[in-house]
Amino acid sequence: MTDETPAPETPDAPAPPDPKELERQRAENYPRHWAADVLASDGRVVHLRPIVPGDADALVEFHGKLSERTRYLRYFGPYPTMPKRDILNFTTVDHTSRVALVATLGDEIIAVGRYERLPQGDGNSAEVAFVVADAHQGRGLGPILLEHLAGAAAENGVRRFVAEVLAENRNMVTVFRQAGYQVSRSFDGGVLNLDFDIDPSDALVQVRNSRERAAEARSVRNVLGPRSVAVIGASTDPEKVGNAVLTNLLRGSFTGPVYPVNAEHTSVRGVRAYPTVRDIPDEVDLAVAAVPADQIDAVLDDCLAKGVKALVVVSSGFGETGEDGRANERRLVHSARAHGMRLVGPNALGVANLDPAVSLNATLATDLPGRGRVGFFCQSGALGIAILAQASKRLLGLSTFVSAGNRADLSGNDLLQYWDQDEATEVVLLYLESFGNARKFWRIARRVARSKPIVAVKSGRGAVPPALATGTDIDDTIVRALFEQAGVIQVDSIAELFDCAILLGYQPLPAGPRVAVVGNSTALGVLAVDAARDSGMTAPDPVDVGAQATPEEFAAAVTTALRSDDVDTVLAVFVPPVAVRVASYAEALGAAVRGADKPVLTTFLAAEGIPDVLAVRGDDGTPIRGSVPSYPDPARAVYALQKAWRYASWLNRPADTVVRPGGVDADAARALVAGWMAASPSGRWLSDVETEQLLRCYGVEIAAFRTVTDEAEAVEAARELGGPVAVKATGDQWRHRPDLSGVRLDVVGPDAVARAYRDLFEASGTPVMQVQRMATKGIGCLVRVQDDPSFGSLVSFGLSGIMSDLLGDRAYRVLPLTEREAAELIDAPRAAPMLSGYRTASPVNKGALVDVVLRVSTLADDLSEVRELVCDPVLASPSGAETTDARIRIGPEPSRIDLGPRRLR
Repeated sequence: MTDETPAPETPDAPAPPDPKELERQRAENYPRHWAADVLASDGRVVHLRPIVPGDADALVEFHGKLSERTRYLRYFGPYPTMPKRDILNFTTVDHTSRVALVATLGDEIIAVGRYERLPQGDGNSAEVAFVVADAHQGRGLGPILLEHLAGAAAENGVRRFVAEVLAENRNMVTVFRQAGYQVSRSFDGGVLNLDFDIDPSDALVQVRNSRERAAEARSVRNVLGPRSVAVIGASTDPEKVGNAVLTNLLRGSFTGPVYPVNAEHTSVRGVRAYPTVRDIPDEVDLAVAAVPADQIDAVLDDCLAKGVKALVVVSSGFGETGEDGRANERRLVHSARAHGMRLVGPNALGVANLDPAVSLNATLATDLPGRGRVGFFCQSGALGIAILAQASKRLLGLSTFVSAGNRADLSGNDLLQYWDQDEATEVVLLYLESFGNARKFWRIARRVARSKPIVAVKSGRGAVPPALATGTDIDDTIVRALFEQAGVIQVDSIAELFDCAILLGYQPLPAGPRVAVVGNSTALGVLAVDAARDSGMTAPDPVDVGAQATPEEFAAAVTTALRSDDVDTVLAVFVPPVAVRVASYAEALGAAVRGADKPVLTTFLAAEGIPDVLAVRGDDGTPIRGSVPSYPDPARAVYALQKAWRYASWLNRPADTVVRPGGVDADAARALVAGWMAASPSGRWLSDVETEQLLRCYGVEIAAFRTVTDEAEAVEAARELGGPVAVKATGDQWRHRPDLSGVRLDVVGPDAVARAYRDLFEASGTPVMQVQRMATKGIGCLVRVQDDPSFGSLVSFGLSGIMSDLLGDRAYRVLPLTEREAAELIDAPRAAPMLSGYRTASPVNKGALVDVVLRVSTLADDLSEVRELVCDPVLASPSGAETTDARIRIGPEPSRIDLGPRRLR
């Protein structure tokens, strides 16, 4: 197999044209969507793209650098040079039956992968091979090439790969074995023949996600755990950001060498400076760029030459300035990745790691909080400074901190992958202004939340500034529902974020909702109990020890509450009596709760955070678990406690899996959709008959109906259906009218049917009507599936009708659903008590509603061409749930970056 050379993707802003890029643009059928930035296993970026004829020289150079051993293992012989005919053959492909991808770093090809369709058999098999430069072996490039070749092959109708590998080539055998494919093997002499399907099985997706997780975590580790740092633009001027970053690195006692880069001075702040990064004699892991935006290109070239792993850009002048700035920002990202680096920023506050083994303060913030077990991610630099100040004030210790600025590359998703594996982080805090890849965030967060609580503020629920608009800003109602489904604790402000953090970071989770309030103030005790009851928790009347209670009496009451089997959490309310020694109360309270396995909160002196007198300190003097958090008032304490309880409840649910309902004929459904899409490639709304056919494949029955065009047909249809019928006008303007002006219900007898038909014909002006068997009367519900551009397919549920629409009373979940999630969905709207027998009404059959939701969920999950599906109304009654109307829209499946081969957004 061979390789090819790349040219960076077309810049998003005006720039000198790249000849190779122009060649690719001129090339017929060049599949631009196959180009991708990917992460190697070491966390460094590699660019992947299809080969073009202009890669010939770079391919020859790549081949010439391969060791004899590598050439032998790949080509089964010496193959010292590439003949011209092979060069032409390797670089000229049709991107269909013959496909080749190259991995590049800068302008250098470092790996090549290819497949060629086999002429024999059914034409759906292809031979695959790849080779990686010796210097880049062991970076996981083989599996990455295999993933992307498989993705390209699937687009071209190839379903199976075969490969020939020398039996002694153990590394290559390992690549195929660990890729997650079910590989069949056979020996022919010294050659191992491999054969495997490339369909993305569950095992394959798990392996792919595992590799993605490790690579993204490693890329963040390159940022937060550097052995050396260069400050590009380090300045002698105290007013410049380059001076601030260098000063903070030095004051923070970074454990590695710090290299100022300044072309005009030989030293900055007493540290030897270098004209450029490439002049530094030693290795540089992390570079912090504090130079004007128009000087970044030269910085990137120097960093590539030096082998810098990651770049933090604190400079402004990019996406926040308007369209030209956004174009420059996109070009910055393309260039940084082409140079193999992850990028934090631009316009970033910086990054910090408080591990004493690193002591990294590469931020513009002079003072950092103490060391702790909380990881923090935010975007805004100005907000980041305020966040760090608040954390310090509350004695909330951090493990790591990242302010990503415009978040052009490194994002909250990457940090979640890192914190998931970081033993120094127990709690994750996120301040999110927008989502990059929301679908991926949901997938990662749902996994991470199983081991570490995630507390998130999602800002921007109103207008989003144009500079921050990403096209992925999502309705807050949907975000809140999906956060809850994923186990993410959503709060509405920074204050609430910290209120939750100091509880989760220093106290155990509550085992239940039972709160005991113990205090020396009747008024505060009553407020605390009222707040607990209002939040859905249970609390008996407060235990009031009286204003004259001694420290020992106060502590004894707290101890008694902690020992009670009827208590899950203790809230200690303390207001200091006049002229007493407060420290003695703190000492007594601290001794009473030390080692408790139940959370303890307090309003001690109305302090905010961890009061110094209630802090349990580690060997380095920073507060550790067991410290008692304090809140300015009982309501804020209860708010944090209620969030922790809801998270604990989510965490303690037994694991369940998605189970397909019985009676599903997915093959028949796929055949129907394939036929409709073949006739209408751009998609369309299905007819009522087609909709009924498709839903029937999944066991969702629509009440029997007939389409009629005159009175006689209407009367005959009513006779066939039997019993009372509904006569309905057709057309969008008549569906679901709250005044029912397009429907006549409970029509009985030929004369009544004929009269109803004539009335509706006169009103609608169209002869096409529906006559439908009357369903059992019940509460009208709506089940909808829609393709959200951020989260993918969402299912929503609510009561049918204009009032629910007006109030936005809908609940949402991401597909696919488990049975428990479906049950939670129908109980989530505010009007859901109507289904449980509100006042004198009888409860409906919720099991039947859950069954409808699960069947609709399964249909939408199976058929990616279903863009929208609405069942409205579904009449829920004590006897069951009947669907009387449904609509389905089909169309081409949208591009889903999170579902294909791994790539950076």
